[in-house]
Amino acid sequence: MTSLPEESPSLIGEDDREAAVRRLQEAYAEGLIAHEVLDEHLHQVLSAKTQSELGSVLASLPEEQPGSMATIAAAGGRIKRRGAWRVPRVLKVESAYGRVRLDLSRAVIEHPAVDIELQLGTGGARITVPRDAVVDVEGLSTGWKDLRYKIPRRPRPGGPTIRISGVMGYGRLKIRHALR
Repeated sequence: MTSLPEESPSLIGEDDREAAVRRLQEAYAEGLIAHEVLDEHLHQVLSAKTQSELGSVLASLPEEQPGSMATIAAAGGRIKRRGAWRVPRVLKVESAYGRVRLDLSRAVIEHPAVDIELQLGTGGARITVPRDAVVDVEGLSTGWKDLRYKIPRRPRPGGPTIRISGVMGYGRLKIRHALR
C-alpha cells in the first residue's frame, strides 16, 4: 500500500502578490501602519513564495472595513452617481459602452484616499471631485482620446486624494473640481 503524498504548500501568483501590496498601501494611506512597518511588510510580500507566508504578513493588519470596495458595472447605457452617496475606499467602474458620470462633490467620503478603477470600452466619463481634492491620474491608460483635467491654480489643502486608474478605450475622461 502506498502512502498519500503530503500536500505541497500553495504557491502564490502575481495577482495574489499585487493584492497584498495594494492592501499594505491602503493600510498605510489610512494611517493604520507606520512607514517602517510598510517597508518591512512590502519586502516580506515581495519575497513570499507561498500563501502561508503571504497570510502571515497580512495577518497583523487590521481587518478591512465592510463596504471598503464596490463595483458598478453595466454592459451599456449610463452609470450615474450624484448627491450624498457613500464612496467606498475602492470603486471599480466597468462599462462596455455607455457614459459614466460620477459626482463626488456632495458625496460622503470617509477615507483620506479613494481609488477609482475605470474599465471602459467606448463612451466617455466625467468625474466631478470635491473642490479641495487632490487628483492622481498616473495609473490611467487612455486609448483613443486624451484626458481633460485642469489642475486648479490655487489648490486647497486638506481634501481627499482621488486616484484614478484603469483603461479607457474609445472615450474621453473629463475631470473637474466642484465650484463649491
